[in-house]
Amino acid sequence: MMKINCKQTLSVSIHRVFNADLNEHGTVFGGRILELVDGEASVAAMRVTRATVVTAAMDHVQFLKPFRLQDSMCMEAYVTGIGHRSLEVFVKVIGEHLRTGERFLGFTCFMTYVIQNPAEQVKYDEVLPENNEQRALVAGYERRREQRAANRGHQQEALAAITIDKPWE
Repeated sequence: MMKINCKQTLSVSIHRVFNADLNEHGTVFGGRILELVDGEASVAAMRVTRATVVTAAMDHVQFLKPFRLQDSMCMEAYVTGIGHRSLEVFVKVIGEHLRTGERFLGFTCFMTYVIQNPAEQVKYDEVLPENNEQRALVAGYERRREQRAANRGHQQEALAAITIDKPWE
């Protein structure tokens, strides 16, 4: 049985907020945060798979506090669950007011990645938590995985009703 520590999957980067990141409210545009988070989480995923992965899902998305000009966004991503060809990555974004040093939790989510090549599998069987945060998140992996499976059924029902007809005809 091959195991990997959460710390071995950890990906950390810092993004300084600039005017180009802002929406009309003077806060970072949500889509920009999602773009940065997806890139960060993919690094953690590839540290486990050492293969090309694709984003399968993003869930439990929480925009907790806005990021503004003069803030930095510290993104931390690490693997919290492993399947045969898929894995779950937790991402948190901690803001820092650069003038005061005050830190705050601004965003969290879980990302699911799948190895692109169907002939490849994740080489690890288990991810090992190393602190209280990781223990809590790793412990909840199976429950979140079951929720995703249940949601896929509901999503299939909704997708069956969606048309691709041209709306203007």
